[in-house]
Amino acid sequence: MDFYRIGDKLISYVKIQKSAKEILELRSQGLSQQDVADKLGIARTFISRLESLGELRKGERIAVIGFPIKNTDEIKKVLRDEGVDFSIIMTEKERWDFVEEKSGIDLFNTIMELAAKIRSYDTVVIIGSDYRIKIFEALLDKEVFPLVIGESPITEDVYVEPDKVRNLIKNLKTGGKN
Repeated sequence: MDFYRIGDKLISYVKIQKSAKEILELRSQGLSQQDVADKLGIARTFISRLESLGELRKGERIAVIGFPIKNTDEIKKVLRDEGVDFSIIMTEKERWDFVEEKSGIDLFNTIMELAAKIRSYDTVVIIGSDYRIKIFEALLDKEVFPLVIGESPITEDVYVEPDKVRNLIKNLKTGGKN
């Protein structure tokens, strides 16, 4: 273990790492800085400074929508690893469950809410059929970065190459400068 003697205090580096990780995990779950501060008994300003210290990117926010994807867990991991801000990644079954569990008006309202949320992102990646991508482009009225996985209609899950997704996200973040 890494210990540091500072005056009469003995500081554990591992304890600092664990605490920082807990703070960031709670924040990434949607808790406010104040909620985390109250929960852990620390100053809110400390959380703000910790986030500023570790901040890698500000501004360009990325959303990724994709279906029907066979390897959803792999793709979700890539998106998390690459710091994608929002994603909806579904298999064909999940897509149909999403549609069938709602009444007509509830489905319409949910889709409109999602469309409004997605429009707020600077960059939107769509993984899907050629036809679905055209619909998203018209609906969002902005440039959509497509990853076509087949011609419409796609009725079965499609394996999506994780490295293809990773490279696309990295290129979008760097403006193609890798």
